[in-house]
Amino acid sequence: MSTPLAATLTLRPLGPHFGAQIEGLDLATADDEELAAVRAALVEWKALFFSGQSLDEDGQVALGRRLGELTASHPVVGGVDEAHPEIYALDSADNGFADVWHTDVTFMPRPPLGSILRAVVLPPTGGDTSWADSQLAYDSLAAPVQELADQLTAVHDGNREFGYYLAQRRGGKGSVWDGEVVTRLDPVEHPVVRVHPETGRKGLFVNPGFTSHIVGVSEAESRHILDLLYAHLTKPEHIIRHRWRLGDVAMWDNRSTAHYANRDYGTAHRVMHRITLRGDRPFGPSASITGQFATT
Repeated sequence: MSTPLAATLTLRPLGPHFGAQIEGLDLATADDEELAAVRAALVEWKALFFSGQSLDEDGQVALGRRLGELTASHPVVGGVDEAHPEIYALDSADNGFADVWHTDVTFMPRPPLGSILRAVVLPPTGGDTSWADSQLAYDSLAAPVQELADQLTAVHDGNREFGYYLAQRRGGKGSVWDGEVVTRLDPVEHPVVRVHPETGRKGLFVNPGFTSHIVGVSEAESRHILDLLYAHLTKPEHIIRHRWRLGDVAMWDNRSTAHYANRDYGTAHRVMHRITLRGDRPFGPSASITGQFATT
């Protein structure tokens, strides 16, 4: 059943709490009111899907600029071409796989706010993407586990996935990220529980792709804590799954989700183009920010 959103969008929920299909909206011609409604829906539903879109590279970048400030394609990987340094091409012919649960670029001090992904080349079968709701996952933890997670800090390290690429493929010089050229991937610390800067909701902010360990505990304790949180985050009731078709565009809130792209299409070709919106530094339950939300 479709639901009107602010009398502007027609939204079809994909689950009780998470994920929605936006129907009848052309992202290339949407007006300011419609895109403001999309931006609000992104925070509320965390992952949005649009079918039948006609965006090309220029149109995808233009859309991103209307929704927020764009980053470079990736801190380490260059843009799809010189004219589009903002577009990160996930090309299966060049090891462009994302078959591990992750949240985009958490190995930087300011991970992206959100991502916009466009299907370019699809295999005849397979290649679906799944998203997990990190806020719903936090909410469904038992209270003592929530209290433990609230106190923890984790290290995120991009070297495991991109250190070799930076050194060998880019000659030690990456993109300009947050105003600085990336020449090395220093591990960063983020709270295990992130407070969403727009809603104040708590969500798990660890992921198998980039989180290396928990600060201040033993290696064994870290491993068991992370395994517990990963298994809980990716329970079926916290997940939605999208089967791609050409013309599909997905958007997700990187502050409240993790995702996984199935690598189940053999030698078939799959190409996706992603842009990311500049984000802010994550803060946890023990921190406070000036403005609408303060946590204790």
